[in-house]
Amino acid sequence: MFSSLLQHYPYHTAVNTLGALLNKRLLLPALIALLLFMDSTRSVVIGALSDAFYQVTVFVAATLLIYYYLVDKLPQLNLSYLSQQSATLEIIMASFMGALPGCGGAIIVVTQFTKGQASFAAVVAVLTATMGDAAFLLMAKAPTTALQIISLGILVGCLSGFVVRLFHAPNFCAPAGDVEHQAHTQAIPKAVVLSRSVWKLFLAPSVVIALAIAFNSDFGRFQNAITWSGAALGLFAVCIWALSSKGMTYKDITSEDEQHNEPGKLTRVLQDTHFVTAWVVASFLLYELATVLFGLDLGLWFNQFAIYAPLVAITIGLLPGCGPQIVVTTLYLQGIVPFSALAANAVANDGDALFPAIALAPKAALVATLYSAIPAFMVGYGLYFWHG
Repeated sequence: MFSSLLQHYPYHTAVNTLGALLNKRLLLPALIALLLFMDSTRSVVIGALSDAFYQVTVFVAATLLIYYYLVDKLPQLNLSYLSQQSATLEIIMASFMGALPGCGGAIIVVTQFTKGQASFAAVVAVLTATMGDAAFLLMAKAPTTALQIISLGILVGCLSGFVVRLFHAPNFCAPAGDVEHQAHTQAIPKAVVLSRSVWKLFLAPSVVIALAIAFNSDFGRFQNAITWSGAALGLFAVCIWALSSKGMTYKDITSEDEQHNEPGKLTRVLQDTHFVTAWVVASFLLYELATVLFGLDLGLWFNQFAIYAPLVAITIGLLPGCGPQIVVTTLYLQGIVPFSALAANAVANDGDALFPAIALAPKAALVATLYSAIPAFMVGYGLYFWHG
């Protein structure tokens, strides 16, 4: 009987099933499903999903479409020429590349460093300037604040690079010999393929609804339907994110999915949108559940212990990946953490660029990350004592 069962249930199918069960990304939709079954948390979860979708997901998707269209028109930059002409120009360009929303610019500089085409000072500059995918969230919800943080990142990145250049040679911590870094491409996950048709159908009307919500429009008897539809689409985005990766490692959970082999930009936009949505939903639930289930008022806690907020934000910023940084940005947008903590996190965090740095030049990654904590501390507490 057992052998007959194996014939109808091949080994590779069993392995794939086991792998799916071990997918740590599935913990988030599983938690949401559990909370939806509980009377005490159902309304909270529905509200959090709907708010995340209409207040964040829709605007992030629209922003990404515009951003990737513009980036596609720009040539890929190379620092080797600038580094030969002027160390100052190299550091300035690295800071600007790091300040670009997302992690693409920072990854380019890190990769060029491992090939001997960029200096260690440029690595420190780009990692200090980058905010990762959290910048997309900030651009969508608070563009003025995003401009302030991006400008601050460029300034602090340049200054950090100049200081490091005084103390370290360009090849400091460089790996022995050139390290070839190949961009890994993969087939488009089936879940993402499924999501494209759904997004094509719902994105435009969702943008209209999201804009109406932003202007405090009254939907009358349609309010309940809009809330439920937003919750359903938010949960859909979370589930697509969960099913788009094996979710076995820390990197799988906290960073963007690897690039696919399709030349179009829509899939890249959707992958990033699902990633940001999942972490924003997790942040919303963290706040709401802390209040409803445990009676913990995070806003009050950060107000009473505001002196520690930049330090906590810096500590989170040292973690690789963009996911934890999205949590900090979400809490800022909810008015829970102060601007000083947001700025400190933005300077300290290296986004997804830290993963290739760890793989290709681990010593440089460690030193550059520790160096970025110094200006983050100065910026965070400078703003705290000046601005609050």
